[in-house]
Amino acid sequence: MSVIRLLVLGAVRQHGRAHGYQVRNDLEYWGAHEWSNAKPGSIYHALKQMAKQGLLVAHEIAPSTAGGPPRTEYEITAQGAEEYFTLLRESLTAYDQKPDVLSAGLGFMVDLGREEVLGLLEERILAIQEWRRSVTEYYTPEEGPGQLGHIGEIMHFWVHSADTGAEWTRALIERIRGGAYTFAGEGEPFVGVLGEGEENPYGAG
Repeated sequence: MSVIRLLVLGAVRQHGRAHGYQVRNDLEYWGAHEWSNAKPGSIYHALKQMAKQGLLVAHEIAPSTAGGPPRTEYEITAQGAEEYFTLLRESLTAYDQKPDVLSAGLGFMVDLGREEVLGLLEERILAIQEWRRSVTEYYTPEEGPGQLGHIGEIMHFWVHSADTGAEWTRALIERIRGGAYTFAGEGEPFVGVLGEGEENPYGAG
């Protein structure tokens, strides 16, 4: 799954129209440069690539009175919105060892309805359990990592990660069931974007 596509489409969608620096600033504000491949080069490349693919439309904006090249603002298309929601749903259900997939999904989950998110997270737990079953066919956690020599520590780490991931997901489900956050159709959700000219305290510099 392309995390950078989900992040960039989601960031543009939240603004309505956004230029590359705004998208980069938002993703840095969320710390995405620390937990994903959302680096400046990949962000600008994704914007241009998705504009070519019809997922975004590029608007050339006149240069500022201070001079400088024209600025390009991007807007999500109907096709882009469809791709965004497909990636978002996938990010919440797929059990991927890389944390960027789930992190990106969590950042945009309120764009979906509460009941749908609960269903997707339940699917995620099933995916984790299925993954764990496939691993424990040849690795028995109860026997400890020593059964495979020091290589067993790898399996021990991943099984432990799966177990804690399932536990964390169950706790998130309970928080959402208990009324946490504002989801689609429930009113104005929290939107973590920076205003024009607002300084980003978490920027990569």
